[in-house]
Amino acid sequence: MRRTPIWGRRSGAGGPRRNGAAVVAVLLTGALALAGCAKDSGGGGNNNAQGQGCRLSAPPAGAAPTTPAAEQQPAPQTPAMRVGLAFDIGGRGDASFNDASVAGLDRAKSQMGFTDVKELDAGAGEPEDAKQTRLRQLAREGYNPVIAVGYAYADALKLVAPEFPGTKFAIIDEDVQGIPNVTSLVFAEEQGSFLVGVIAAHKSKNCHIGFVGGVNTPLIQKFEAGYMAGAKAAAPDIKIERKYLTPAGDFSGFQDPNKGSEVATGQLEAGADVLYHAAGASGKGVFSSVKSANALAIGVDSDQYNQPTVAEYKDVIISSMLKRVDLAVYDYIAAVARNDLGSMPKKFDLSIDGVGYSTSGGKVTDLMPAVDAYKAAIARGEIKVSGKP
Repeated sequence: MRRTPIWGRRSGAGGPRRNGAAVVAVLLTGALALAGCAKDSGGGGNNNAQGQGCRLSAPPAGAAPTTPAAEQQPAPQTPAMRVGLAFDIGGRGDASFNDASVAGLDRAKSQMGFTDVKELDAGAGEPEDAKQTRLRQLAREGYNPVIAVGYAYADALKLVAPEFPGTKFAIIDEDVQGIPNVTSLVFAEEQGSFLVGVIAAHKSKNCHIGFVGGVNTPLIQKFEAGYMAGAKAAAPDIKIERKYLTPAGDFSGFQDPNKGSEVATGQLEAGADVLYHAAGASGKGVFSSVKSANALAIGVDSDQYNQPTVAEYKDVIISSMLKRVDLAVYDYIAAVARNDLGSMPKKFDLSIDGVGYSTSGGKVTDLMPAVDAYKAAIARGEIKVSGKP
């Protein structure tokens, strides 16, 4: 999946909101501004009558930048390493965020030779101190490093990490500052979501798409913001449905497929024909409704086309926004093994292929030149994607 370090390669491959289209600012400079949004591309329909697709903008001009080759380093052999993983709600088998962290851990085990791993699950509706208990248990039992999967661990980690200064901790999706033994693994979710927004605009026959968020938090709003921005950049007149399953503080939105299905059905009945979810295990319900409606879906975090737990829906999954949690976890473990945490990036973004989009199934192969043009413009800094809807 990747060579060390990540930034030298290209990837292979969380209250309800008012429905309707909204424009997210996309700042264009240089040649991109000249490309404009007025010209039609050849990648889809050139009118927005029902069933005829969107009036599409020309993609940015300019070739994709060449990613410099990185010197490949062998995986460090650390058979004595003991790694602890504290899951977010859903754990192994969520076909999304947690499974992405598992992929990175499993790869590290395979390549680095260690076998002593302990994984602890989160419980639905658990008290805050349960997270502290998990982290303390792993540290007391000698697991080092300990990886907290998800921003929900931030407060617990700020209390627990200083109690174990000899243990290295990492947290995914939260920027924790001022604690020397904590490394933050954060991502530019809005940038990857921009790319699948472009895909949705090109693939929609109704010029009408949807977004289903799990929990209305600033993190999941980044997915919404990028998706809207990409869709609007590709098709300024597109209509976008948006809704969250639960408000901030109610994390059941990440594990309620029935609610995911209900919200998705509402968006499909409103006319949307391509839905993107950032809803964890609730995404299974989104996929179910999309398949029943013979529409199209876009997955999140992992390449969901290839996830066994959602295999029955793979025929409607045209792409996934890849959030390379797997690579971040692998990189972190390798950096700990090398005693080189200073090599870790501040953020996993498009410029280092920390986010991206999947092409499994061949359903977006025809769109790759256009999507990659947007990707290159973002990587060059010519498109600035807001993380706020």
